[in-house]
Amino acid sequence: MSVWIKICGLSSAEAVAAAVAAGADAVGFVFHPDSPRHVSPATAATLAAAVPAGIARVAVARHPTQEAVDAILAVFGPDLLQTDAADLARLRLPATLGRLPVLRTGALLPERLPVRCLVEGADRGRGERADWPAAAALARRCEVVLAGGLDSANVGAAIRAVRPFGVDVSSGVEHAPGRKDPARIRDFVAAARAAAAV
Repeated sequence: MSVWIKICGLSSAEAVAAAVAAGADAVGFVFHPDSPRHVSPATAATLAAAVPAGIARVAVARHPTQEAVDAILAVFGPDLLQTDAADLARLRLPATLGRLPVLRTGALLPERLPVRCLVEGADRGRGERADWPAAAALARRCEVVLAGGLDSANVGAAIRAVRPFGVDVSSGVEHAPGRKDPARIRDFVAAARAAAAV
């Protein structure tokens, strides 16, 4: 099997370059002021300018206002918007914008499952591990991008247990909150690719 890999919470040119060099399929930029990974739309646009075609640029938000989303789309121009499924339902978004709805461990599933979703722990952005058995059950019904508490040491086990469409990492490739470590990014991508190849 193959696996789609997203490196999230990028906030420096060095981190973006490391994700691209490692072979990530997507890079995420966080637009949430309470996060140590928060960037402005202008900063994200500058950083994303170095991302080659074929690597998805993801705007990551949490309960954003319509005004905030409009600013992100106008200045940054992402390929995908990642936020809670309920947020996506109420926002006015262009038909050309990809969506990555977030479903959380312990929360009720929507009546109609999305084709693809990101599954993470109940408390987003804190490296909390998702419920792998629940994610595995969901992965048999739609394309799951598994997030929460992943790093190079456990991503192989996560892939074998869940069989996800993709994996997403942020704090698991940092040496301090919001500070990405290029070596950890490289090791994470390599471990994920190796596990998916079995």
